[in-house]
Amino acid sequence: MTVFSLFIVLHIVSGSICLLVGLMAVFVKKRRGWHTYLGEIYHTSYVVVFISAIVTSIIHWEASSYLFYIAIFSYCFALFGYMAGKRRRKNWIVRHIAGMIGSYIGIVTAVLVVNISEQPLFSNLSPVFFWITPTIIGTPIIIIVANKMKQTMT
Repeated sequence: MTVFSLFIVLHIVSGSICLLVGLMAVFVKKRRGWHTYLGEIYHTSYVVVFISAIVTSIIHWEASSYLFYIAIFSYCFALFGYMAGKRRRKNWIVRHIAGMIGSYIGIVTAVLVVNISEQPLFSNLSPVFFWITPTIIGTPIIIIVANKMKQTMT
């Protein structure tokens, strides 16, 4: 197994964990316990996604340089949301929600751009569709959830 293949396997496994655990964290009660446990798994998996994306994009820079930038941008959201939840400063809940959902949008975007856009059923759609659709759907979700949480916190 090559170094590239090893990092691709790590990337796929950790990315799949992020997608599954991130979705699970949305549906459990927002309090210490399952939500924080799932959040730790999500963040740890996202670190592996981030590192593996950086390594694989550098190895195949010509074809995958854009993944380098997606990885940095997306992990910044994940770290921002994770740290907001840990530090719990003023308006932490809004920052936590924006960071976590923003990072989830990033990983969904990467999956769509890299995998789905090449599938026969979707190959006629513009690549721009796969780049912007998760953000178009996710941004209102961030706003709605953040506003709902702010109301319950006051």
